[in-house]
Amino acid sequence: MKFIHTGDIHWGMSPDSDKPWSRERSQAIRETFEEVIRQAKERDVDFLFIAGDLFHRQPLARELKEVNYLFSTIPSVHVVMIAGNHDRIRANSALMSFTWCPNVTFLMNEELDSAYFKDFNVEVYGFSYYTAEITEPKLNQTGITDNGRIQILLAHGGDNTHLPIDKNSLAASPFSYIALGHIHKPQVLLERRAAYCGSLEPLDKTETGAHGIFFGEIDSSSRLVTALEFIPMCQSQYISLAVNVTPKTTNMELASRISQEIQKRGLQHIYRFYIRGMRDPDISFDLDVLESRFRIVDIRDDSEPQYDFAQLFAEHPSDMIGFFIRALQKENMSQIEKKALYYGINALIKTKDERS
Repeated sequence: MKFIHTGDIHWGMSPDSDKPWSRERSQAIRETFEEVIRQAKERDVDFLFIAGDLFHRQPLARELKEVNYLFSTIPSVHVVMIAGNHDRIRANSALMSFTWCPNVTFLMNEELDSAYFKDFNVEVYGFSYYTAEITEPKLNQTGITDNGRIQILLAHGGDNTHLPIDKNSLAASPFSYIALGHIHKPQVLLERRAAYCGSLEPLDKTETGAHGIFFGEIDSSSRLVTALEFIPMCQSQYISLAVNVTPKTTNMELASRISQEIQKRGLQHIYRFYIRGMRDPDISFDLDVLESRFRIVDIRDDSEPQYDFAQLFAEHPSDMIGFFIRALQKENMSQIEKKALYYGINALIKTKDERS
């Protein structure tokens, strides 16, 4: 039996909503999910498991129709899904009256339920969210025992307020595979037994690295997962890079280096830059032009002006500059204390220059 495990698609979301590329990211979410459907067909999978948060919020009827059309293009694939905390089921939800195509099974109950697929001797268990949070560890004692079938669990959670999960309890369960959602970083929790699929497309700057789907195979006789492969599928990645500067680094040089790093890794990706090292006190890095040319979500300047405080104090022993150095400088200064000293000295020096 072959399957694809996905989830946390967040159809309808606009990542980086304050950025000019937000509309493109929203479209990428839909396009990558369409690619998942194509992969299900090309790889001839038997099941597509969606572990919650297919939608970013309560789906509208038109969104349900769009997704249902995609499912109708793979009629031989059993699509089984649950609702997560974002697309949780409400009394007035369009989900309550929607009719899915025949190959779709939505485990909509609030308590653990299952669906049996006789042609593959597969029983899939899961339950959907009806509240924003689930603090009860409902999976620690499921009461499910080995029944001679390939048993699959779909679950959405893993933190203190969203279905706390005990790894040991999962390991002791009879499930052949546990398809998890909610944690947006793809990761294997139990070797060939349990995995978080992660968000299909990265949804904010903290979700670095590749994102995609898990493709697996289960032997019908042993009921064990014989292969589990992570397949990257996302159109863009969030990439964090540190750029070191020296007192000789100019604005133009830094801009050129950052441009080269972006072009080397790909214009389709989204970048965060951290500027580190010592800079000329007269230099103030202004990289706004880069943020208008590339997908740069954040530039943090952690560089420090290279002041010679001993020399400055010797030159200003009895004025405000000397007093400020004596009051603030100490060993093992925190980053905030350093910035206060640097910014203060910089302001005092500029004030002195303007008055002279």
